[in-house]
Amino acid sequence: MEMDVQSYLIGHLGIVAGTFDALNIADVIDQVLPKRGSRNLPHSVIIKAMILNGLGYTGQRLYLFPNFFKTIPTEKLLGKGICPTDLNDDVVGRTLDAIYKYGATELFNEISLHIMKQFSFGPQLLHVDTTNFGVYGKYENDAPDSADSIKITFGHAKDGRMDLKRFVLGMVTNQFGLPLFTEAYSGNKSDKKSLMEMIQKTQQAIDLDDDNFWVADSALYTEENIKLMGTETKWITHMPATVAEAQELLNSNLNMIPGSDPRYAFYATEINYGGVPQRAVVVWSKEMNERNEKTFERRIEKETIEAGKDLKKLMRKKFACIPDADNDLRLWQSSHPHHMLKNVQVVPVMEKAEKKRGRPKKDELLTASYMIQGEVKLNEEALIEARKNLGRFVLASNQVDLDPEVMLNYYKGQQAVERGFRFLKDKSFHVSEVYLKKEERIEALCMIMVLSLLIYSFAEWKLRQELKKTGQTVPNQLNKPTQRPTMRWVFEIFMGVIASVVMDGETVIKTVIHLSDPQTTILELLGSECKKYYVME
Repeated sequence: MEMDVQSYLIGHLGIVAGTFDALNIADVIDQVLPKRGSRNLPHSVIIKAMILNGLGYTGQRLYLFPNFFKTIPTEKLLGKGICPTDLNDDVVGRTLDAIYKYGATELFNEISLHIMKQFSFGPQLLHVDTTNFGVYGKYENDAPDSADSIKITFGHAKDGRMDLKRFVLGMVTNQFGLPLFTEAYSGNKSDKKSLMEMIQKTQQAIDLDDDNFWVADSALYTEENIKLMGTETKWITHMPATVAEAQELLNSNLNMIPGSDPRYAFYATEINYGGVPQRAVVVWSKEMNERNEKTFERRIEKETIEAGKDLKKLMRKKFACIPDADNDLRLWQSSHPHHMLKNVQVVPVMEKAEKKRGRPKKDELLTASYMIQGEVKLNEEALIEARKNLGRFVLASNQVDLDPEVMLNYYKGQQAVERGFRFLKDKSFHVSEVYLKKEERIEALCMIMVLSLLIYSFAEWKLRQELKKTGQTVPNQLNKPTQRPTMRWVFEIFMGVIASVVMDGETVIKTVIHLSDPQTTILELLGSECKKYYVME
């Protein structure tokens, strides 16, 4: 019998599969979601397959098709005897149903707790936030089995698509971007409530260190939430400008102290809101000031046009007396604080008492009315005063001795969870593509989406840790050495890696994979679980 050589594209999928294995995620899933029937694949295998599909750079949605697995070493990645035809819609649907029945959030909590016990991330900054996803379709929420599931409905459209119904995804990550908690919510769920709920549920699910800080955007800062967190839960958040205390600080002449980074300046004070003593820090940011300046200029241009239109309307109006005209002038001025009038005057206008054509006769009775004349100009003093407050925002924390620069650095870490949301919506991965009609399955799919992010983030964290520990580097996009590569770039480095399999009938004689030096270095640092998929053991 002749030898047969088959080639499969493995690319970066061995890293994805190896990270899944290294975290022992399958053990957790198999324990809480045991498979039913001898012929059914374990749910852990289906979930692993969905993650491979979601992180596969395929341009396909996460809700996989068997076609995706026809060109990759399915048996090598998922287990002996597993072939692409085993991975069909019905199999995936059963797994999503099993996840929903057990509880998507509860399953993720089990996995997260399992990982936290295996690895030490040190004192953590816990970033909590939400995003939402618009979906196509009616989603009437009238199915009898959807009573307890999330509701696909209209809500606050963060993507601007007010025409689409949506669902909300909440997430808690640490400073490395690793998701620790996730929950799906109905499309009209308020951030003010969901952020607090996630904090409380994460505290119940995971044994957290007392040194941890919770960091969130301004939606968390409500009197009710402040009281719930009290003084024991450490938090940092952005104070909404609508809060009276924040308004007063933003509009005051403050002695801003330059920071060690010249791009920032600070003013710290103490306030009491919701019955909780707090440190409020007014931050001036050079970059924010430049952005605000451009926005402010565009705003003034629009206001100038509107002020001119309003003045033209005012100049066409006739008044019975001068006080009436003066009153409307004051109303115009109050409506346009950044503008003022020049050459303004109230002039009398004489008209015939009876509306007849032609010139008034010599002895005909005339009536007097008054009209306004003037021109619009910028109120330079008001503009100077308004520009003083550009680039400012207020941070608050219940840790009254927290250094202002430390507070800002902690808050800037909020980008960790925002990066996670951008990852989930990135069209290169397609993990957020939703083509499901049952709300229950969408809720389960949300957990798979965040689990994909966890795999990605953990691999990135581990590689960076090992590079720093060993002093090694890998080339970045500009072919310069770095110890902080993104996992997205690492996936690019592995793009095109082929596994050649020499077969003798049904027997595998050998597998050959050619790797470059950077690829070998990365696999050595990621460990044996990843190396085995590239025949390095």
